[in-house]
Amino acid sequence: MNERYLNWALRMIGLVVLLTIIVACAAPTEAPKPTVPPLPPATSVPAATAVPPTPVPATAVPKPTAVPPTAAPTAKPAPAYIDIGASVPLTGKFGSLGTQVKPGYAYAVADINAAGGIYVKEFDKKIPLRLTIYDDESDPTKAVSKMETLFADQKVVAYLGGAGSDMHVATTAIAEKNKVPYLGIAFALNAIHQKGYKYLFSPFPKSVQQGPDTFTILNALIPEGQRPLKVAIFQEKSDWGVEQGALWKENAAKNGYTVVDAEEYAVGTTDFAVMISKAKAAGAETLLALPNQPSGEAMFKQMVELGWTPKFSLIIRAPENVTWGTNLGKNGDYVTIFPGWHNAMRFPGVDKLNAAYQAEFKRPADLLTGPAYACVQILAAAIEKAGTLDRDKIRDAIAATNMTTVIGPVTFNADGTAKVLDPMVQWQNGKLELVWPLDQATAKLAYPAPPFDKR
Repeated sequence: MNERYLNWALRMIGLVVLLTIIVACAAPTEAPKPTVPPLPPATSVPAATAVPPTPVPATAVPKPTAVPPTAAPTAKPAPAYIDIGASVPLTGKFGSLGTQVKPGYAYAVADINAAGGIYVKEFDKKIPLRLTIYDDESDPTKAVSKMETLFADQKVVAYLGGAGSDMHVATTAIAEKNKVPYLGIAFALNAIHQKGYKYLFSPFPKSVQQGPDTFTILNALIPEGQRPLKVAIFQEKSDWGVEQGALWKENAAKNGYTVVDAEEYAVGTTDFAVMISKAKAAGAETLLALPNQPSGEAMFKQMVELGWTPKFSLIIRAPENVTWGTNLGKNGDYVTIFPGWHNAMRFPGVDKLNAAYQAEFKRPADLLTGPAYACVQILAAAIEKAGTLDRDKIRDAIAATNMTTVIGPVTFNADGTAKVLDPMVQWQNGKLELVWPLDQATAKLAYPAPPFDKR
């Protein structure tokens, strides 16, 4: 029995031990907290001592060199003005032409300056023009002197021309010598352009254009069978007179016309009686001539006296004078001209020019005023294009001109002549009417001219 009891007791003890172990394992064990070491007293760590910077010798470590910001290039100091100049015959035999040219230059300069001047890139600003004009009294020698003065004293960057082929012969040579660009109108002499000049430019019709145009226009405006085929030429003994006379003869033959009388006279002649009588006797129906004043008026007064009335007259130069109609009245009608422009031409700027002229002179702009205005337009555009006041660069810019002016489109040929319109104007009822080109015309060609005693 004791043995049985002992075995039972051992088993119970073992069971209690086992249960104790199981309970112990199942109960959660609290994780031990980390031990935080105690902070030392505040006085245990001495405060940091400031260490002063060690001075460095200037030569030990060089300071960096300051680099200034890159600035835009500054423009050169600009002149107060762009000087240009002209020698113009305001008195003497070409005075009636020069007094039409001068206002054209002056109005164009005023208009450009009113807009602030011409922008010149070299100076990055607009600079006004300053125009100096001298009266050369229609004397080539005085014109040469004036040109030299403009070059030496005003130091002009460009010349503007005067009026009359004889005057341009003298002045263009000076422009070439001084290598100054020259823009001139009111001359049709083509020979000037055949001298190899580099600085001469003329936006004006030349004799080589007017010679053929005379007969081209006649044939276009007058029906076949009604044309004035018998031609008289009164040729002035001057370079232009000889050149134009030869071209009229050449082109008359090419277009079915016959020169039945060809006469010559000295510059300044006022007695044309013998010449008129020969032309009348030859049955001439057309008169071609290019007299100055007063030669032109004297010619027509004597035609009236001798009773010869050509059906068609082209008289270049003298009838361009605004006094032609006043001095000759009805006897000055029916005469045609090749003046290079008319104030009714429909191009930008013409209305403004006419308004300014009307305000000052009580009439629309005169025939040569428009071409003169165009010269300044061309020059201003060239200066802006060149971007400098260097004369050679301005010259090159003029040569490359391709623009519309108050006289219409303008480009230049290699010899300085221009591709421009060649309008024909006619005196009708005391007024100047534009009869060619047809798309610009203000009136039809009045033809044939009635006899003087029937007007």
